[in-house]
Amino acid sequence: MTTHRDSDSPRGILYVVGTPIGNLEDITLRALRVLREVDLIAAEDTRVTRKLLARYDIHVPITSYHENSPPSKLESLVKRLREGASVAVVSDAGMPGISDPGADLIAACLERGISVIAVPGPTALMTALVMSGLPTDRFAFEGFLPAQQGARRKALESLRDRDETLLFYEAPHRLVNTLGDTREILGDRRAVAARELTKVHEEIVRGALSDLAAHFGQHKPRGEVTLIVEGSSRRGGVAPTTEFAEALDEVRRLVGEGVSLRDAARQVAESTGHSRRALYQAGLGGKREDG
Repeated sequence: MTTHRDSDSPRGILYVVGTPIGNLEDITLRALRVLREVDLIAAEDTRVTRKLLARYDIHVPITSYHENSPPSKLESLVKRLREGASVAVVSDAGMPGISDPGADLIAACLERGISVIAVPGPTALMTALVMSGLPTDRFAFEGFLPAQQGARRKALESLRDRDETLLFYEAPHRLVNTLGDTREILGDRRAVAARELTKVHEEIVRGALSDLAAHFGQHKPRGEVTLIVEGSSRRGGVAPTTEFAEALDEVRRLVGEGVSLRDAARQVAESTGHSRRALYQAGLGGKREDG
């Protein structure tokens, strides 16, 4: 059994430091203190991290550590730590170790008895989840789906009957294809795509998977996207009688006939089994929010 404590003298400790996912004000006082006190910062992209350090007038040696770093780079960081140096590992945005090479460094340190301390910060996946309006009581984070279509579709097939809310990261150039495969394999479920979170051009798109595919087919996304998809319709034991997209179309038809959006969402929810709240939110403002 190993134990550790967050001492006032950060020696021989790997600090896993969460950094802002967009807005540079989203950093904790503790993270700033640790970044000022460590001997070295291992950054996924030194150019990105230097902007953060400059904002807060932090002058600490920095080195690159990313997914393409050779094994010797990990070993050199471990060597520094074993010699008593303190190191902070940071990603470009969010918490290191989540779909991030920091996970390998953390594991290597733990295997060799080096103390690891987390300094919590924001993550895109949790921020997007709580903003989505989809169930948050149970969810599964699947990271990046495979880039190759065959492998991607196989991965989606394994998730077809999962009733948890599903979360993915996706690269912008693959998003439309991923949305198409997801709709075909999982059905036209309600979903949310979030990008540029906490930034000036924050965008959250809600609706059925087909709505999201149509939107991003016309508006090419920039930057990594967090995709949230509702779980299997068997959730709760009651399967909706229609696809979410069909239910949403019925809401829009009723609104077009003069029924209030709130009443239309309630009526369609009662007749189809879909969530009234989800139908109402998807019907708001063309399903799009720009921050």
